[in-house]
Amino acid sequence: MGSPPAPFSDIGKKARDLLTKDYNFDHKFTLSLPNSNGMGLTATGLKRDQIFIGDISTLYKSGKTTVDVKIDTYSNVSTKVTVTDILPTTKATLSFRVPDHKSGKLDIQYFHPHAAIDSSIGLHPSPLLEFSAAIGSKNFSLGGDVGFDTTSASFTKYNAGISLNKSDFSAALILTDKGRALKASYIHSLDPLNETMVAAEMTHKFSTFENSFTIGSSHVLDPITLIKTRFSDKGKAAMLYQREWRPKSLVTLSAEYDSKAIDSSPKLGLAIALKP
Repeated sequence: MGSPPAPFSDIGKKARDLLTKDYNFDHKFTLSLPNSNGMGLTATGLKRDQIFIGDISTLYKSGKTTVDVKIDTYSNVSTKVTVTDILPTTKATLSFRVPDHKSGKLDIQYFHPHAAIDSSIGLHPSPLLEFSAAIGSKNFSLGGDVGFDTTSASFTKYNAGISLNKSDFSAALILTDKGRALKASYIHSLDPLNETMVAAEMTHKFSTFENSFTIGSSHVLDPITLIKTRFSDKGKAAMLYQREWRPKSLVTLSAEYDSKAIDSSPKLGLAIALKP
């Protein structure tokens, strides 16, 4: 039996992650305190300009159930309860945020050897309905997603995509923005030993005939050091340096220069993640 396809949201994800993941142009600090008895505590602080945002979350795992509770600086309490294998190869997630009484949502995922299905419904009188599906295999998949707002009786989104994955490359083509744009992405492994990869993403808007693209690279200098670069047609160049200075603890430096904003200073970011 072949490997099942990834969810529709994972189409193009490999290239997207190389181009965007871990880039941060603020000051961010994360402290994670795992516990062998299934409990975990994570504290996060983010300083953006003169604004400080923070949250504390706890994670509890017991058998097939995971409970994640997060409290932020605005006194919002977000809760997510996930239960796996209620039925074979299914996962159900109930999430809600207090005091927002319209934030409740139920998400059901089902995995089949040749399909991955995800559906969600808002838990209030006029819910938002979302459905996505992908069929195929680990190497080739196609799918789509759709969102429907019952309040306005209108579609909030509908997208379709196709992906081809091999050991050394991954390519994806996605019709997005309600069919108004076409996005193509590609990632290629140049040196598996040093995990050297390059990626590119291009978007074409049908209404304006506008094209935009971003290219990037990732290279592992040694087992604890990662360097990434990124360039876009908007004249922006970015670089990331990440080092695991102790096991599972990372320090990440990011910088971005906008050649079209000559009066602005380059953006600099620092992220520290501690996991004792």
